[in-house]
Amino acid sequence: MNPPLLPALHADLHTLSGAAGRIAVYAGGSGPPVLLVHSINALASAAEIRPLFEALRQDHTVYALDLPGYGLSERWPRAYTLGDMCAAIGQVAQWAAERHPGQPLQVMGVSLSCEFVARVAQQTPELFAALALVSPTGFRGGKSLRKPEGSTFFMAGFDRFLRGPGPAWGRFLFRQLSRPSVVRYFLRRTWGGKDIDEKLWAYAVRTAHVPNAEQAPLSFLSGGLFSADMHNVYESLRLPVWVVHGTRGDFTDYRALDLVRHRPNWQVTVMQAGAMPYFEDIDTFMAAYRAFEASAFSPKD
Repeated sequence: MNPPLLPALHADLHTLSGAAGRIAVYAGGSGPPVLLVHSINALASAAEIRPLFEALRQDHTVYALDLPGYGLSERWPRAYTLGDMCAAIGQVAQWAAERHPGQPLQVMGVSLSCEFVARVAQQTPELFAALALVSPTGFRGGKSLRKPEGSTFFMAGFDRFLRGPGPAWGRFLFRQLSRPSVVRYFLRRTWGGKDIDEKLWAYAVRTAHVPNAEQAPLSFLSGGLFSADMHNVYESLRLPVWVVHGTRGDFTDYRALDLVRHRPNWQVTVMQAGAMPYFEDIDTFMAAYRAFEASAFSPKD
């Protein structure tokens, strides 16, 4: 029997119950509240935002959740949907906001979770005061994402193939993707180099052994968590938005940022790093973030 999964962060751990099951939420620090949301992949968890959590807790109250089906959150034996992810983020954000009455709540997403937090911000604009998007999806060049509201790239036939009935191809595929050498391979592609964060690699490998660990990743693979209307969502945002992305690795095509780059509420920073630049240069990352934060909350004429 595999040992239980330990917490990914040194912080207080809370559990919220919602439509997508029990959601694990880490909390630490003091000051203005900020919510961190990890990316989506085969072995995601709040371990992916550890440097951000530690840096921000010096002068913020920082919250970080494990999304449904990941980390210490409940893992149901079923498919997960875009609605599950957005509902969990909205629930945690509302809970955090209630703990800080009268203070603006910031939120930072990573990779695919940027689509989730942007949609939550669109649907409940009163919830967030500023939005930070780290290596956001939905900005690749040559692809228009203007399908009807709530549309996804879900491939029903492929999802049935992965989940059965019949041979458990999805579970087999997940076992291959979660092999330690394969996890290292994909992290190197994320970093754009061989020097990855070894603690993140080790935690990712451990998360593969939690029962039903394959369920949310299979929804990722079958496209149900990718939005087909994201250009409309991004363009609808009126709150201050900061985008930061790197120049190395597999996630460097941001040509579609031209849709929003010159809007007065959007700022874009490019770092000489991979898709999780805060692991490589937390000082440069935080300096850029704090500059954005200062401009977002400075008095306007």
